[in-house]
Amino acid sequence: MRQTNYNGALQKPLNSGFNAKSVSTEVARGIDLTSKIAIVTGGNTGIGLETVKVLANAGAVVIVPARDIEKAKRNLQGIANVEIEAMDLMDHKSIDAFAEKFLASGRPLHLLINNAGIMWVPLRRDNRGIESQLAVNYLAQFQLTARLCTALKRANGARVVNVSSQGHQFAPFNFDDPNFIHREYETLQGYGQSKTAVNLFSLELDNRIKEFGVRAYSLHPGSIAGTELGREASLELFIKMGFCDDKGNMLPEVSASLKTIPQGASTTIWCATSPQLNNLGGVYCEDNDIAELYCGQEFSSGVKPYSLEEGNARKLWKWSEEITGILFPVDRIL
Repeated sequence: MRQTNYNGALQKPLNSGFNAKSVSTEVARGIDLTSKIAIVTGGNTGIGLETVKVLANAGAVVIVPARDIEKAKRNLQGIANVEIEAMDLMDHKSIDAFAEKFLASGRPLHLLINNAGIMWVPLRRDNRGIESQLAVNYLAQFQLTARLCTALKRANGARVVNVSSQGHQFAPFNFDDPNFIHREYETLQGYGQSKTAVNLFSLELDNRIKEFGVRAYSLHPGSIAGTELGREASLELFIKMGFCDDKGNMLPEVSASLKTIPQGASTTIWCATSPQLNNLGGVYCEDNDIAELYCGQEFSSGVKPYSLEEGNARKLWKWSEEITGILFPVDRIL
């Protein structure tokens, strides 16, 4: 019987030797990615940019799809082995165009890092009517991974690393009304269900594609200082969440808990390169290790069981294929 992480069966720390304070270069030490090809979404800012730097420094050719090409060129200037291509995660046709261009090159894809995401945004919808956080944080991952599946198989050993969040604890996936048609929009509920979807997708993807030599992971990078994730958040929301005082000053205890960008990118690098994960997949990771299951009610470390539940994972896969019109190209399905 093949081992799966359904219902969190494999959610047990490995004692990796790293921790929350480990930085990306430390995790990548001794890793040789010469001749490997990686794609990193959101790779021109924040932890995505750090991820690109570390992978490229280890020898990989790194392709960075970006909506703002000029910004990407500025931010990635001077980094060797980087290619910049156009892609807008809110436009499903743009995702297809990027994937088609990559596939036409005939190259294998060894690492797909689905890093890009949005948070704390007002209600927006893409041109299909899909709520923006669900569209960008999850369905874009599903579509891009599906379109690049042939290249992942061609690598004879590939990994898909999906950046999720502890924010999955805000909400399970709402199958009855995922796009907030019949319920009031609440931005953290939208974010939470999108990240729960990332976990469920990673779990189901690994189960369906591992026999082709491709493994999948989801991860929480940590709460990180210096990223653009909160650029649309209001002061009122930060106060409500207990991040700031009424003058907009970050509370000292919050500031002390934040990771640096190199610390925030480290778990992505660990999932992408660690030999400890060679025969493991479908797991949710944090602080450079596999996270534990968390069944409590308070917001805390660990992964909620509902985001690894077998029935939810299979149901979400079917829903995703129906909503996108994309049938994932895996030849044999469990």
